Amino acid sequence: MLRPTIGCEVHAELKTATKLFCGCKNEFGGQPNTHCCPVCSGFPGTLPMLNRKAVEFAVKAGLALHCEINRFSKWDRKNYFYPDLPKAWQTSQYDLPLCVGGYVEFTLDGEKKRVRLNRIHLEEDAGKLIHDGGVSRVDYNRCGVPLIEIVTEPDMHSAEEVTAFLAELKSVLKYTGVSDVKMQEGSLRCDVNLSVAADGAPLGTRTETKNLNSFRSVARSIAFETRRQIELLESGGTVEQETRRFDDNRGIGYAMRSKEDAHDYRYFPEPDLMPVVFTDDDITAIKNGIPELKDARCARYAALGLPAYDAEVLTADPEVSDLFDNVVGLGADAKKASNFIMSEVLRLAKNGDEIEIKITAAALAEILGMLAADEINNLAAKSLLADVWGSDASPRKTAEEKGLLQSNDAGAIKEVFDAVIAANKKQAEDFLAGNDKLRGYFVGQVMRAAGGKANPKLINALLDEMKGK
Repeated sequence: MLRPTIGCEVHAELKTATKLFCGCKNEFGGQPNTHCCPVCSGFPGTLPMLNRKAVEFAVKAGLALHCEINRFSKWDRKNYFYPDLPKAWQTSQYDLPLCVGGYVEFTLDGEKKRVRLNRIHLEEDAGKLIHDGGVSRVDYNRCGVPLIEIVTEPDMHSAEEVTAFLAELKSVLKYTGVSDVKMQEGSLRCDVNLSVAADGAPLGTRTETKNLNSFRSVARSIAFETRRQIELLESGGTVEQETRRFDDNRGIGYAMRSKEDAHDYRYFPEPDLMPVVFTDDDITAIKNGIPELKDARCARYAALGLPAYDAEVLTADPEVSDLFDNVVGLGADAKKASNFIMSEVLRLAKNGDEIEIKITAAALAEILGMLAADEINNLAAKSLLADVWGSDASPRKTAEEKGLLQSNDAGAIKEVFDAVIAANKKQAEDFLAGNDKLRGYFVGQVMRAAGGKANPKLINALLDEMKGK
């Protein structure tokens, strides 16, 4: 039986203020070709100047991913002629990258898996080609943006493994703060190298599908390419080593060009840049700047009494984890905060593969505080969260304006309760006879009669009293 073997090359743009070798803004968007200068546009006679922060970010990512940091690394010219590279070469790293080895661990279907890394090197991004109406244009705003290329070993065998690996890698990079990892903006892109072979047989001929920028595209492209290669081999054909693209709209892949090997790029040392040299003290200083990562937070949440599942969900994204920490720091109960964030906040925050938190910890803590004090019920809390999401409105003031505050006036609720019981004598008799399913009916009827403002706990207490409990 043929099965796929998969390795990835993941490109993550670094979140520096300026580009890798010039002072142009490293900023997404803007009018085409407005974040450019003679250096990143490849004018003859210009000289690059290395961005120190980009190097530190690359090393920080490597340390967080358990890599060994080379104390001596150098720059190389990767030569190829393509319109998005105005110099006709890319300044990259070949035989002496910044980071070697390392791994990413994740859990899939209850099983812990490890994907080994081959290397992480720093390089400049290329520009962006825009094909429209039979005309191709190029925008060099992205040209020269610093990015790290994270190269894995061929350790994965399914789309599920690859997407789980990418989710964990994305989380680590976001925790370290080296990249915003916004796939929809192209700051995290994945190339998938895939071959199929029988178990125990040598690896087959691989293809590389380039520039996949969503988990959905990655999974669909793997399914397509696996099926294509298996059908090709089973029909007596051969797989060609080639570079491919995946059309997400049509759900199909297609060949771009024959796959290049290292010798095709004619690498040679970059003569205009000095090597990068680190001391042990340099590495230690960068390591000390790495914030608390996912595993440490999971252990801390376990000490708070949270289940392992809660900890995994909360720590998948640092924004969510930070929100939880801050809300608990403001006095919210850890488990209740966890439940509300996982069920309600994440429902509003998920935007495709991204998480966008649009509420402050103070506002969320206020909602949870009102809920804990029985000033609002669960339904009102959900409504209130949606009302203040993406705004700076006061939750309490909003609750007052929208009439979401519930009544805790026991006397007033008792009057409404008695009227409901009197109007539903048959149901009351059935309830007293043991039909406890009618409890929900009576709670709903009293809530409706009270305009949705009666405290359900007080209604249930009256029902218990009615049954003599």
